Amino acid sequence: MSVTVLRPGLLTSIQDAGRYGYRKFGMPVGGAMDPYSLRIANLLVGNDEREAALEATLIGPALRFEQDALLAVAGGDLSPTVDGMKLPMWRPVIVKGGSVLRFGPCKSGCRAYVAVAGGFRIPEVMGSKSTYLRGGIGGFHGRALQEGDVIGLNAPEQARSVAPAAFDSLRSTAWFAGWNRMPHHSEHITVRAMRGDHYAHFDADSRLRFFDRPFQVEPQSDRMGCRLSGSSLQLAEPIEVISEAVAVGTVQAPPDGHPIVLLADSQTIGGYPRIAQIAAADLPLIAQAKPGTRIRFQEISVREAERLYRLKEYEIRIIRAGIRMKRLGQKFFSMQN
Repeated sequence: MSVTVLRPGLLTSIQDAGRYGYRKFGMPVGGAMDPYSLRIANLLVGNDEREAALEATLIGPALRFEQDALLAVAGGDLSPTVDGMKLPMWRPVIVKGGSVLRFGPCKSGCRAYVAVAGGFRIPEVMGSKSTYLRGGIGGFHGRALQEGDVIGLNAPEQARSVAPAAFDSLRSTAWFAGWNRMPHHSEHITVRAMRGDHYAHFDADSRLRFFDRPFQVEPQSDRMGCRLSGSSLQLAEPIEVISEAVAVGTVQAPPDGHPIVLLADSQTIGGYPRIAQIAAADLPLIAQAKPGTRIRFQEISVREAERLYRLKEYEIRIIRAGIRMKRLGQKFFSMQN
């Protein structure tokens, strides 16, 4: 079983839940920029939620499935179609062998995730299938997909128990993950954040503007960091910052005053002043913010950030349980008939 890349899109790569345990050696965690959408897409096709999927950015690829396959597309709406028919997102869909999955205009968000039942047959590097593009590590030969690439698929174990019983040119279940209208589909988003280690070292105007004025996502943003323009952030007086550990969601202010939100492939230490830390629950909002998106930061406490994280995990638990019940219901119905 395999998928052939007919067109690679702007930037399409293999990404899973990330590469953990190696930051002390300077290796980024990496993985999906929007881990929420990755997890839901995998759950919909019966995979482990940490399994690798395709991450497509802004302009999606064209993929030919050489055999029948069960897939799900989640995340940003890049107008997916199969053989010219609109592909419903956030639900499992069966496609026939020879069918071509294509993407059109980017309607909302900027990153879509394509999960296939069984997962992609990609070797793990340091416990992960994720592609670290700057290091040329993991994924498909350590790089973004190119025209002509053929990616193997593992045999699906649960495909028939999750999907419709009959095969058509395009078959979809009548149910879906109900969180498909997420706020990252907006051109104006509010992102919750906590004060960073150096917040008090910024001048009063900068502290006020950070949580009061909008910023805009710049085209120079990538998997390493989201660059923002808008109000310039300045220190009250020069300070010597020792390079220290940073994390996904750390907001740094370089000398030009324009903040950078560190993302999945960011470095493991940084020496710029850190004005804020994005709440983990809102990281998917940053991941789905395309160039031009306007962002406002809302200050919250660490306690509130922890509550939001637990709530997000609870949502995924509910979706996981709902999918399991649907799967059992379909299996029971098929046995009765």
